[in-house]
Amino acid sequence: MSRTRGVLHARSIATITLLTAVGLAASGSALAAPPPPPNPSDAEMNAGRETVQTTANQVGELANRLADAESQLVGLQAQVELKMEDANKARVDLGRAERAYDDARRAAETAGAEADAAARQIEEQRKRLDQFAASSYRQGSTIGSATAFIGSKTPQDVLDRAVFLDAISESQLNVMDDLQRARIEKVNKDSLTRAALQDAEAKRLAADQARSAAEAAEQTAITAQATQAEQARRLEADKAGVEAQLAEARSHVSGLEAQRGRYESWQAAKQREEEAATAAQALSSSVVTAPSSGAGTRPSGRSVEVVIGRALSQLGVQYAWGGGTSRGPTRGIRDGGVADSYGDYAKVGFDCSGLMIYAFAGAGVSLDHYSGYQYQSGRRVPVSQMQRGDMLFWQDGGRIHHVALYLGNGKMVEAPYSGSRVRVTAVRYGGIAPYAVRML
Repeated sequence: MSRTRGVLHARSIATITLLTAVGLAASGSALAAPPPPPNPSDAEMNAGRETVQTTANQVGELANRLADAESQLVGLQAQVELKMEDANKARVDLGRAERAYDDARRAAETAGAEADAAARQIEEQRKRLDQFAASSYRQGSTIGSATAFIGSKTPQDVLDRAVFLDAISESQLNVMDDLQRARIEKVNKDSLTRAALQDAEAKRLAADQARSAAEAAEQTAITAQATQAEQARRLEADKAGVEAQLAEARSHVSGLEAQRGRYESWQAAKQREEEAATAAQALSSSVVTAPSSGAGTRPSGRSVEVVIGRALSQLGVQYAWGGGTSRGPTRGIRDGGVADSYGDYAKVGFDCSGLMIYAFAGAGVSLDHYSGYQYQSGRRVPVSQMQRGDMLFWQDGGRIHHVALYLGNGKMVEAPYSGSRVRVTAVRYGGIAPYAVRML
């Protein structure tokens, strides 16, 4: 009797459970079902993605053109500096030539005046000598006029005066010779100083022409630099405009994908309701199914994001050649060249490979402090297949000289060069190595 009651009790419980499940299913179907959310078509989503890809390609092209324009601008700036120094030299040379010309002109004027004075002295002495000779000729003697003997009291006195007059005539002749020699010397000096003046004038004119040419070249270089700078500004503006279009296109695609996601969620919920109704019907047939679940999820990309996060945490840290370890920025080292001229040895920061060492240390990856070895450190993939977290490299003549970390969407983070800081910038494709390196 008790066994019969137990069986009846179990059947009663099963009946109650069945009625409850059937009632819930019936009440659920009786409620008004919400309308499905919008479901964008595959054509709409593909068109949006194509727009994103096209716009991203335009951004990449503009980024490459902008990088080339900035590189040319750096070269033109160096040319401007050289031309400015050439112009400064030409101005200094002109100043020296003008001072030398002024000195030569003054020397020529002085020499000419001395030659003229010597000529006048010779002329005066010649006149005196002519007068003395004429007087001596009229007296029949070379010792001068007879009036020179008036007042002589004795023959000895007359003799003394004759000797004196003869000495005077010889002295005048000697003076004449001396003056003539002095005049010749001064004329020669005048000729030399005038030749020096002509040479100085020629050098001054040449220096003036060189100055004009140097200043014209300087102005040409400045104009070229200004033109290139304006081109870079226009490219930057165009790039910003296309980046805005890219952001809008991505937002549009994200909206479509979100709509698709909501629709798929609604569809999944509807399917679950249908499955619940089917289960209720199965219960009515005394078939009880115990659902099982438990699919796990595999974490992906966490190490890559750790690496990228560590690199981005150093934005704004100054460049220091030889700087950077797994623990952070360190003092740079001397290179005997460009880095020393920027004082990198006295700065605390990163160089390009040092930043990679610090970034990948967060994921437990150890790298050598040399971009050439880093290029050989992981799995190489074609640059066309690069992914977020890959290292990108640049080479010249087959030798690696720079490394950066790819962020996706055409962006990268790098420690670029002396005098700069860690930054995020567009990927430069000029000189890029054919392979990216994937460590994770």
